[in-house]
Amino acid sequence: MTQQMTHRVSAGSRLPVVRSPNGRRGARRGRTVPRWAVDLLTVPALALLAVFTIYPLLHGVAYSFTDWNGYTPERAFNGLANYRRLLTDDTFRTVLINTLVYALGSTILQQILGLALAVALDRPMRGRGLARAVVYLPVLVSPVIMGTMYYLMLQYDNGAINDILLALGMSPRPWLASTNGSLAVIVIVNTLQFVGLSMIIYLAGLQSIPTLYYEAARLDGADAWQQFRGITLPLLKPAFSTSLVINLIGGLKLFDVIKVLTGGGPGYSTNSVSTFIGVTYFDAQSAGYASAMGVVLFVLIMVITLILTTVLGRRGGEF
Repeated sequence: MTQQMTHRVSAGSRLPVVRSPNGRRGARRGRTVPRWAVDLLTVPALALLAVFTIYPLLHGVAYSFTDWNGYTPERAFNGLANYRRLLTDDTFRTVLINTLVYALGSTILQQILGLALAVALDRPMRGRGLARAVVYLPVLVSPVIMGTMYYLMLQYDNGAINDILLALGMSPRPWLASTNGSLAVIVIVNTLQFVGLSMIIYLAGLQSIPTLYYEAARLDGADAWQQFRGITLPLLKPAFSTSLVINLIGGLKLFDVIKVLTGGGPGYSTNSVSTFIGVTYFDAQSAGYASAMGVVLFVLIMVITLILTTVLGRRGGEF
């Protein structure tokens, strides 16, 4: 099928006019899609968000003002009693501190290790792709599986690490028996699982830096450390902001690893807010009080996220 093309002179230039086989002129511009049609495509996503996020959130807030036990239909409004109880609950105070320790500890370690791994694996080397995949692989593993694997390694009797110590003539250690030791183990395990995510974010940032900057710095006599401090770190500020916020939110919501490794013990000493909500709801059958904890955790995450995004955005992600 052929098309006949004629030419017209318009404003001193020759513009082609395309004719279709039936002699009609073809449209020069594509059809514009109505705005309402584009907005219509967001309806399924908004519906899922409303059903699985907004609706449970509103119900959780409503339940936090009741004495509901979570099982019977009877529930009575008790005002701010659950929130007043939180202010005087020593166990919740310990749990809240634990949550901040998990969030801050794993976030700091993930930034340091993630940046170091990204810098090391950004250089040309054999097996670089395989090394990146190995570091990132734990991110794809379920936290329950990850926690079970480390539990089998760290348990006192027949644990892999203690078996190695015994083979070397050393005494086995109760890695998960003390509060401080368990807190440190949980932070390390969470860091090892998600450090690959930070590495990928920093790798993306490193690969977006033009090599021209490094070439100019070398011509000026800058050594590797000066290039890293003067070029790499300042230009990684957006990547740093992204990694920091993602890791911090993940640490504040930590649940699976704690549940598998320590179960919140000894006692309640290693619980996070997320795991303690489950204990309060199912074991103590106090759904109203557990809902109040959930609201506090939601507000905590929201406030910290808003502060970080505002400060880092205003300062351009400066350290």
